[in-house]
Amino acid sequence: TAAGINIPTGKDSLSMTQKYPDGEVVIAPGTVIISAVAEVADIRKTITPALAPVAGTKILYIDFSHDGFKPGGSSFAQVLNLLGNEVPTVKDEAHFAKAFGAVQQLIKEDLVLAGHDISEGGMITALLEMTFSVPGVGIRADVRHWDDDVVRILFSENPGVLVQVRDEQAAAATLSRMGTGYVAIGEVIAERKLHLAAKDSQHTLDVDDLRDTWFRTSYLLDCKQRPTLHAEARFRNYKHQKLEYVFPPAFDGTFKTFGIDPHRRGRTGTRAAIIREKGVNGDREMAYALYLAGFYVKDVHMTDLVSGRETLSDVNLIVFVGGFSNSDVLGSAKGWAGAFLYNPKAKEALDNFYKRPDTLSLGVCNGCQLMMELGLVYPEWKDHPRMHHNASGKFESIFLTISIPENNSVMLQSMAGCTLGVWVAHGEGRFVLPDDRSRFIIAAHYTHDGYPGTPSGSAFSTAALSSKDGRHLAIMPHIERSLFAWNWPYYPAARKADEISPWIETFVNAREWIRKRI
Repeated sequence: TAAGINIPTGKDSLSMTQKYPDGEVVIAPGTVIISAVAEVADIRKTITPALAPVAGTKILYIDFSHDGFKPGGSSFAQVLNLLGNEVPTVKDEAHFAKAFGAVQQLIKEDLVLAGHDISEGGMITALLEMTFSVPGVGIRADVRHWDDDVVRILFSENPGVLVQVRDEQAAAATLSRMGTGYVAIGEVIAERKLHLAAKDSQHTLDVDDLRDTWFRTSYLLDCKQRPTLHAEARFRNYKHQKLEYVFPPAFDGTFKTFGIDPHRRGRTGTRAAIIREKGVNGDREMAYALYLAGFYVKDVHMTDLVSGRETLSDVNLIVFVGGFSNSDVLGSAKGWAGAFLYNPKAKEALDNFYKRPDTLSLGVCNGCQLMMELGLVYPEWKDHPRMHHNASGKFESIFLTISIPENNSVMLQSMAGCTLGVWVAHGEGRFVLPDDRSRFIIAAHYTHDGYPGTPSGSAFSTAALSSKDGRHLAIMPHIERSLFAWNWPYYPAARKADEISPWIETFVNAREWIRKRI
């Protein structure tokens, strides 16, 4: 194509049909689905739709279509139960390619603070969505540049983008050099309003009211997918459970501070083992986190332990990784636990490992469920807690924050006082614990008590438990999947150059503890 993008395949969806028992045949819409691929030069140079809260910064409209505003086929037309007579198109392929390249150049030059395409709801929807997730900001917009009907301007879905730029003059110079024009249509303001000036009218829209309207569709769908009380709690809490972080005071985001050589080759004297079972995942991410922290990492499958090929005698840290061992057909980690309990060599290797005073263990997600199922955190308990299904009755996948209180965990003790972003993905992540909190140690808890901030409904909003001696940690959130700034959907803009996220400290803590004992 003119854009220089490789299109490996395309499919005429007219051939796709769904047949029903009563004989009805539903034919898919007459569209062509195209899969395209392109090289990404730097995955860290990403732009989100969320406005940077910098009052006075400009919002530019960059058109990709070279076509007039045409609301046909738009979301606005569908709301009115209309199709429309004219739909926007790309009239100049060469211009499209130049405009696309110009936006990439703006990003490369670090001139873009936020961006949003206008292909799903039009310019007005893009403007509003850029404000929704950022407290305390709004937009003063002006679309009088165009001598056209305000509805056509705001709701037509012509290919194009809105970008917030840190320096309009610098952006204008780059766009001019790349042969692309733009229209400055607004600026960021420190008020939760969208003030809109059109040719014959002025409008002031309340951002938070419209955000509720925007979210209500998701809420109505949510009511059909989970208990109504949970859907209502999500609708009530979604704008109050903020992603606000407290990083370790001395954290500078560099490998050097943690003694990390990301290009290290060869073995080290600090050994760890990834324990895997059929169906688990996350083992590569976990192995890499341990490697960065300075471990020599072994890959140990359950068949190695069951056969006796592996005894764990030469490792000081074992990690049970996340995933869906045995497809969770017997319940989360129950089949995996059985592989230890009913295979003498595997059980002996595990028992001997836990008897040693120079060992640590970590279980994440499915691995956390395994540790609880085997009673590895509090072996003295006859009624060791097991993980229960989420209170919502649904699998929960969400990026949220957890807070780390004062604790004795080898891996988390140094991070007390931190509140950090982390991924969660589980169906049975609910800690059901006795009322007597002196019996257990909460090493991390979800920052927000209500759903979905505490996605599982755990007692005391528990996210992780530590053994009494601090050596063994069972944690549901995926710290290994939150290792880099680009793993976080939202990472502080001022820290985007961080080479590593604060979660690396947990693994480095394990490294240092072991090195003092070997």
